[in-house]
Amino acid sequence: MKKVLTYALLLFFSLLFLMPFFWLVTTALKSPEEVYMYPPKWIPSELHWENFAKAWTIQPFNVFLKNSLTVTVLCNIGQLISSSLVAYGFARFRFKGRDALFMVVLATMMIPWDVTMIPLYMEFNFLGWINTLKPLIVPSWFGSAFYIFLLRQFIMTIPTELEEAAKIDGAGDLKIFTKIIIPLMFPALVLVSVFNMLDTWNDYLGPLIFLNDASMYTLTLGLAQFKGMFGVDMTSVMAVTTIICLPPLAVFFLAQRYIVEGISMTGIK
Repeated sequence: MKKVLTYALLLFFSLLFLMPFFWLVTTALKSPEEVYMYPPKWIPSELHWENFAKAWTIQPFNVFLKNSLTVTVLCNIGQLISSSLVAYGFARFRFKGRDALFMVVLATMMIPWDVTMIPLYMEFNFLGWINTLKPLIVPSWFGSAFYIFLLRQFIMTIPTELEEAAKIDGAGDLKIFTKIIIPLMFPALVLVSVFNMLDTWNDYLGPLIFLNDASMYTLTLGLAQFKGMFGVDMTSVMAVTTIICLPPLAVFFLAQRYIVEGISMTGIK
């Protein structure tokens, strides 16, 4: 009976979370008349698949997609390289003030991005990076406190005997990191990659602040262009939103096993 109740609650909350996505997809397939029908109609009387192609061509979403992919891929590469190197240093190297410095790194997580966005804008404006993709990409190459913490916790679960044996064979720290640590921390790296991909792909405020030219817009910023002075093209908004949601969903389901393994290994031991 307890198991039945548990599954019933899980099913209920799953359906509760899936309802907005179901409404999103069905609204994207409705005609403009059915979108504003009252009472609301959950299932469209006729599926208008052409809404997706029409919405995608209203704005230059091919350009927006290219920009989003560029930012997401480069941010992921930078985040994985920088965060893993810093995490390895905090987990394995012993130096004076290491723990205090690590606490300072963690303390940066308590600073809201809203507090730093004006100084960041002034800094990037001084560098001449406004209206380029650099402000969205370059900070990722300096690591993130949250990802450094996750990767450090994972590295600390790896037995040090493996590294000691490698040192006896003449391996240096960099070779140990690339040949031993990186392969073993693959689940944690996948976890960081997925988290960072979701954060970067869905970022709206960053592109809104740093980008001015429509040719540099990302998908989230391009989606906001459907809001005009005469209202919102709701069908197009829902159609493009559905398309934008597909890559994160695909990545999440493909990497689900590694995500669970990475989370379970970064905070228990």
